[in-house]
Amino acid sequence: MQNLLFYLGFATLMAHELDAMTQAEWRLLFVLRRLPDATAEVAFVLVHIPLVAGLLWLTNSDTPEIKRWSRLAIAAFLAIHAALHKRLDHHPLYSFDSALSMGLIYGGGLLGLLYLGIVFASRLRQSTSAQSEM
Repeated sequence: MQNLLFYLGFATLMAHELDAMTQAEWRLLFVLRRLPDATAEVAFVLVHIPLVAGLLWLTNSDTPEIKRWSRLAIAAFLAIHAALHKRLDHHPLYSFDSALSMGLIYGGGLLGLLYLGIVFASRLRQSTSAQSEM
């Protein structure tokens, strides 16, 4: 169940980034909003190549600790990302108001929180079980 929640959350983030292209999200981002639109659009797309490759590499690492911590970080980011979008929803350039956009953003946030909850509940059960065996 943990893996499914993580992969669904990650997939909503990737689908959101596709949607972000149609919404010109770079106009809301600190560095990119200062660039000409055509330049910012290209930079927005190109920066996602190493970013997504790095995230895929980390979250599927052969080292269990790297895999675990990177997945926790992405799950936390999904929740933070949803909160950031909520904070921006009255910005004049904010256009993520369709059901699809909100579903991807807030659905991803919910999936991130569910993943974190299941991971931490599992860890709590394991530590409680280990303590009762002593």
